[in-house]
Amino acid sequence: MEFSRLPVRRVEGASYAVLPGEEPDAPEPAAGDRPPTPVWPLTVPAVVQLLENGLDLADCTILLGENGSGKSTIVEAIAAAYGLGVEGGSTGARHQTFASESPLHEWLTLVRGAGASKWGYFVRAETMHGLFSYLSANRSESPWSRDPEFHTLSHGESFVALLGSSRFAKDGFFVMDEPEAGLSFQAQLHLVAELADMARRPRAQVLVATHSPLIAAIPGARVLELGGHGIRESRWEDLEVVDHYRRFLSAPRQYLRHVIDDPF
Repeated sequence: MEFSRLPVRRVEGASYAVLPGEEPDAPEPAAGDRPPTPVWPLTVPAVVQLLENGLDLADCTILLGENGSGKSTIVEAIAAAYGLGVEGGSTGARHQTFASESPLHEWLTLVRGAGASKWGYFVRAETMHGLFSYLSANRSESPWSRDPEFHTLSHGESFVALLGSSRFAKDGFFVMDEPEAGLSFQAQLHLVAELADMARRPRAQVLVATHSPLIAAIPGARVLELGGHGIRESRWEDLEVVDHYRRFLSAPRQYLRHVIDDPF
């Protein structure tokens, strides 16, 4: 194994993975029959590209794309393949309220850095409430007994408190799925500063799925845009979401007239 300080150097499709429709006992389609229709998430171009070509991860890698582009599915699968709970938490966390994850993590192999940290933490906006309930219920038995009572704080306050804990002060692999949800502009700037600080640590690594052009602006991040084209690397200033925000803020009426009969 090649020495690397990064917890995850590369993500590849597992050579042993059996994808739907490729089972050994699956019948061959008769002449003239349509091939089996791909099942989700194999209907997502970014997922197919990931399985076929793999993906190198940088110190900080940002995935952006429209809803349904596959960014959350991919970060969830990478987190699960690393050993993180799919609803959030640290390495080995297994609390779960509803099994909704895709099987993609079973089809992936992570190329890990020899000697790199095995610690990690996964935070996702849609399961944050359940994660806070789990942390509160187990607070007395955890190393973080000084955690606040997260449910007494606002969403933004609780997220900032979690981010400021020693969980994120370690070396390791830190994965976030749409962490900007519910955060104000100032709170997003604080998050950008924290993520940039994590990524600068010699043995830490950050992977984020987001809609936020603020988070995508983290200096030095590898920015990947997902869509019908699959996955492509992009400069921040060339991102579609950056262009849309810039044009909307300069001329909101030009946008709103397409969705509101009388915007002003």
